[in-house]
Amino acid sequence: MIFSEIATEMNTKIQNDEQITVDIELDDGKNVTCAVLIVLTVQEKDYIVLLPLDEHGQNNDGNVWFYQFIQKSKDSEPELGYIEDDDEYEAVADAFDEYLDDVEFDELIDADPED
Repeated sequence: MIFSEIATEMNTKIQNDEQITVDIELDDGKNVTCAVLIVLTVQEKDYIVLLPLDEHGQNNDGNVWFYQFIQKSKDSEPELGYIEDDDEYEAVADAFDEYLDDVEFDELIDADPED
């Protein structure tokens, strides 16, 4: 899997156990805090995968949200954008599935055979 420079920088922070959250305002005006799972690069565009959290900081349903991750420069604040095209959304979902498969495979290889 190939990641852009911006995605690599964000993912390095996440891998180093830096807890990154984003607050999303829903159409009904409610705010939801989401944990950032990963920033993916798909067809040269970056996308963020968010895990919505309840008021206790938990996620009980396992649903994730995908948004465009737009950062014009290293010094600018990132912006999130909606993914309106079904094919684009499907490509991001497939890339996330591939990422999950890679992580599971890496965990199998890294597992101690004596466990």
